[in-house]
Amino acid sequence: MKVLIVDDSSIIRVRLAELLTEVEGIEIVAQADNAYEAADLVRSLEPDVAIVDLRMPKRSGMDLIEDVKNTRQPPKIIMLTNFPTPENRERCLSYGADYFFDKSSEIEEVMAVLKDLLQESVSRHH
Repeated sequence: MKVLIVDDSSIIRVRLAELLTEVEGIEIVAQADNAYEAADLVRSLEPDVAIVDLRMPKRSGMDLIEDVKNTRQPPKIIMLTNFPTPENRERCLSYGADYFFDKSSEIEEVMAVLKDLLQESVSRHH
């Protein structure tokens, strides 16, 4: 399963990449620090999943969802934010995010979702 990590914090990107590479079957295909670059990467690499920060300079994670939800194979979008307000959750999900998690307390949940998605993709291909 191909995963794209999108976050303006290199520390977060590195930490997520470290966690994800421990899961067999997950391949980090790219990392981006902004929504412009991420949209190009989604189009060229067609990742299965994009883990996206909500707040980034210039364009937000929601802008990225708008950019990619009509691509040929839109990835599952996991929003990961330090601003997990009910309003943000509602807006992200209504924009088309598949999941919404608190960056500071729900990393385990992100890992669980990725493992579930991995299982689904394995089941579909067999």
